[in-house]
Amino acid sequence: MLLHNTYIYIFIMAAVIYLIRVLPLTLIRRDIKSPLIRSFLYYVPYVTLSVMTFPAILTTSDHPIAGLVALIVGVIAAYFRRSLIQVASLCCLSVFIVELFF
Repeated sequence: MLLHNTYIYIFIMAAVIYLIRVLPLTLIRRDIKSPLIRSFLYYVPYVTLSVMTFPAILTTSDHPIAGLVALIVGVIAAYFRRSLIQVASLCCLSVFIVELFF
C-alpha cells in the first residue's frame, strides 16, 4: 500500500513540475513588452536564490549568532567588492571565531 502511494506522489510531483515549465512556453508565444513583467522575470532567479540561501546562513552553525555575524561580514566584504573566494573565506573565518567563544 505504501509503495503504491509513493508512485502516486511521484507522478503528481512530476506533473506539477512539467506543467509549471511547459505552460509558460505554450501560452506566451510573443515577446513580452511590459516593463513590469520583464523586470519581474529578470529578478525571479535572484530572489529565489536569496530565499533559499538566507535561512541556510543563519541556521547552518550551532549558534544563530555565528550565522548572523557571518552574514554581516559577508555583506560588508561584498560591499567593498571583495572576490567571492575572499567573501566566503571571511564568512567561514568569522563563524569559526564566533564558535570559539560560544
